[in-house]
Amino acid sequence: MAITHHETLTDESIREFKIDIPQSELDDLRTRLRLTRWPEKEPVDDWSQGVPLENAKRLIEYWMNDYDWRPVEKLLNSYPQFVTTIDGLGIHFLHIKSPHADALPMIMTHGWPGSVLEFMKVIGPLVDPTSHGGKASDAFHLVIPSLPGHGFSEKPTSDGWGAEQTAKAWGVLMSRLGYDRWVASGGDWGSTVVHWLALQRPEGLLAGHSNWPLVFPKEAPAQPTPEEKAAFDDVGRFVSNVAGYHHEQATRPQTLGYALADSPVGQAIWIFEKFNEWSDNPGVLSHSWGGEEWQPNDGSVFDVFPIDEILDGITLYWLTNSGASSGRYYWENARGTVGTDLAFGRLELPMSGTVFPKDMYRAPRSWAEESWPNLVHWGIAERGGHFAAWEQPDIIVSELTKSFGPQFR
Repeated sequence: MAITHHETLTDESIREFKIDIPQSELDDLRTRLRLTRWPEKEPVDDWSQGVPLENAKRLIEYWMNDYDWRPVEKLLNSYPQFVTTIDGLGIHFLHIKSPHADALPMIMTHGWPGSVLEFMKVIGPLVDPTSHGGKASDAFHLVIPSLPGHGFSEKPTSDGWGAEQTAKAWGVLMSRLGYDRWVASGGDWGSTVVHWLALQRPEGLLAGHSNWPLVFPKEAPAQPTPEEKAAFDDVGRFVSNVAGYHHEQATRPQTLGYALADSPVGQAIWIFEKFNEWSDNPGVLSHSWGGEEWQPNDGSVFDVFPIDEILDGITLYWLTNSGASSGRYYWENARGTVGTDLAFGRLELPMSGTVFPKDMYRAPRSWAEESWPNLVHWGIAERGGHFAAWEQPDIIVSELTKSFGPQFR
């Protein structure tokens, strides 16, 4: 079954899904890129006003002249993909079963501006660890859905589809797949979904893992430790220097969406800025979350992510026209009753977390111990940024193996 935009399903069936983007859409993309009207060069010599013109042109010229979508389409189609309707919304997901019968089912959730592509490098080691130097007892069955309004999942036509509703849908999905014992992991919005799952405790959920632990205290301690002060400073710098995208998508996603839907360059640079800014690349070392004065980086993201991988993610957003619908996810979550900031409160579910040095902030273990009374594992990675599974797959595989050990199998 080769479809680009799946039909809306009205039952609980699970149907196979294949990606087959018409060549006409790829030709249209190149035409639009050739017709780009560029702004003038920025009057500064750094990234303080956003992506510099030189960096933007380098990315777009490669996209127009050299990039090929078909290899990543083939890669995605090499895995079993499905769509099912939950609460009236078609949800796209990958479902990769381990060759090891006793594998632990795990649902993995991406964030923005990510997609299921974030997990491509961890699928093999998690599903078939014996082929990657691991043990059969560490194997997972993987369920990797696209968030509502992202990728090949449907776009909600009514409000209410934030992280809370997504978590409820994930519980339904795992039950529909026949799993009565399972775990959950995620980063960015995927982390928010994991925290909601921990609050909701759907049947079968055993434990959760987050590579962006939302254990921030609601009030600052009177005498913060150096580690706590660094975390507060990081968040302050993020809010004052970086979070404009968040405020725009959380307040006016529809207005922004017109530009993202019409201009591939607009969509590309909107995303590219975040891939660059949130990764652990040599340029990002200059902005150094964790105590030092914030400085914009010099744009060395290509030292971390190959340009084709960067454009795979960008092209997925363009071809599915997900600029506005993914932005609305911020609007929805800004209107929730829990988890609208970085403090999610107390979670009784067994939880694990991994902190990466170049993420937005690094939560101290003491905050996790206060919020998660059943803390199973707390990892501190030596390297890596916000897109952990994409950027540091070996570390994430190791962390998930430690987090979901024998006690959950």
